[in-house]
Amino acid sequence: MDKKLVLYDALLREGPQTEGINLSVKDKLNLLELLDGLGLHYIEGGWPGANPKDTAFFKEARKMKIKAKLSAFGMTRRVRQKAHEDVNLLNLASARTSTITVVGKSSDVQVTKTLGISLEQNLEIIYDSIKFLKSKTDEVFYDAEHFFDGYKENPEFTLKCLESALQGGADVLVLCDTNGGSLPEDIEAVVTRVTQRFPGIALGIHAHNDSDLAVANSLAALEAGAVQVQGCINGYGERVGNTNLTSVIPNLLFKKQASFIRPVHVEKLTEVSRRVDEILNVSPRSNAPYVGKSAFTHKGGMHISAVSKMKSSYEHLEPEKVGNQRKVILSDQAGVAAVFSKATAGKIKLNKDTPEAKAIIEKVKKMESEGYQFESAEASFEILLKKALGQHRNFFNLVGFRVIVENRGDGGLVSEATIKLSVNGVTENTVGEGDGPVNALDNALRKALNKFYPSLQDVHLTDYKVRVLDAKDGTAAKVRVLIESTDGKDTWGTVGVSENTIGASWDALVDSIDYKLLKDSGSKTGKNKKRPAR
Repeated sequence: MDKKLVLYDALLREGPQTEGINLSVKDKLNLLELLDGLGLHYIEGGWPGANPKDTAFFKEARKMKIKAKLSAFGMTRRVRQKAHEDVNLLNLASARTSTITVVGKSSDVQVTKTLGISLEQNLEIIYDSIKFLKSKTDEVFYDAEHFFDGYKENPEFTLKCLESALQGGADVLVLCDTNGGSLPEDIEAVVTRVTQRFPGIALGIHAHNDSDLAVANSLAALEAGAVQVQGCINGYGERVGNTNLTSVIPNLLFKKQASFIRPVHVEKLTEVSRRVDEILNVSPRSNAPYVGKSAFTHKGGMHISAVSKMKSSYEHLEPEKVGNQRKVILSDQAGVAAVFSKATAGKIKLNKDTPEAKAIIEKVKKMESEGYQFESAEASFEILLKKALGQHRNFFNLVGFRVIVENRGDGGLVSEATIKLSVNGVTENTVGEGDGPVNALDNALRKALNKFYPSLQDVHLTDYKVRVLDAKDGTAAKVRVLIESTDGKDTWGTVGVSENTIGASWDALVDSIDYKLLKDSGSKTGKNKKRPAR
């Protein structure tokens, strides 16, 4: 593509239209700063006047120094009002943004059935609205709603809608696949026709993802001559969402060798994607292309072996280009190559041709057959690896623990754990309470160790999952416990398996503590003292 492209993000408006998502003014301001830092060119802030939050947002946003152009969004004037009297248009002008995006009906069926007016009246509404807004701001973008469906029904009328927008002073004509039902070949054909009708006019594409084709449709439109692509980071939006800019950006940069009007910091893409999910309080999609945790993850032994020799075997792009990273998963499908890869990532010296490596993979396979899973417990695997190589340090010795759950008569249950352990010959006996037995055990363990290892005060659990492995065995079934921990800097996962939930939780908790202490000590090798049976 030899033309410079424009990225337009509508997350601040489309995000709250996603089911289950609500944004505060502070959330929107944080997102604005985040998207601007990525290098996006236009950021749509919302609909001024539609609700108090959007009105407050534009007032606060004017105080921020951003490189992106902030756009206010609204609709064309009401049928029976003049443009300079229309409350919606006045609110758009009062937002004082350098760009205004206004949406208008561009399908004859929508005009006659939904608005209940004549086609000529609709053309006048488009012209009046844009002419008024153009007198109030630098740029006006016309979002031609239902454009592609309208083109199928009455192509001449849809083109007349664009003509009215241009006559009113529109700077960009944005063609909308409003119900998300178009195919890429249809999009390309129609955009080609529009470029022929309006040569030299800047066109945009606004696609919805109802057919899972929003990214493909946007790329097709750009290939046919559009220069602006609208969408949202992570593809948020009404119904199933909008064009996912997290996929569009690297596709354009690395597959189409496209250039933008201003550089985009694509190396921040994964970080921004996950931060957006965090602000929206949504779990990141692990299998999201480019930015998902699984996007460059390898589990099958044949895949891992091939990637270790030639990464392009199963990777279409170097993960570092989008700020992601390669991940190799240990499983019963993996081979020696997987163990070697994980050892390298953990800076553990291991020769893949040695008997130790083969012994480790056999141990992993045996453990997984018993219910262990290391996909989300890489810290447990690293500890397993160091134990097998004699590089593990024993930070404490357990003498014993006891956990009780008591109903104190008020209807509430209280859990209490007592732990006795020794550190370098010094015995410590502590008691901890918690909301549940695992919480009590965690509190007691760290309480016992804090005086010896103060950095453990920074560690806390961020996730705790229990999975029953053999449901047919009823209450005697094995369970797998996965724990996620953080010290505020790093996050790691550990695993435990047992017929007893407390026992499985203990194994995972101890691995979490061990990993933190090994990390803090610089993973120095030490005598591999065997910990008492857990």
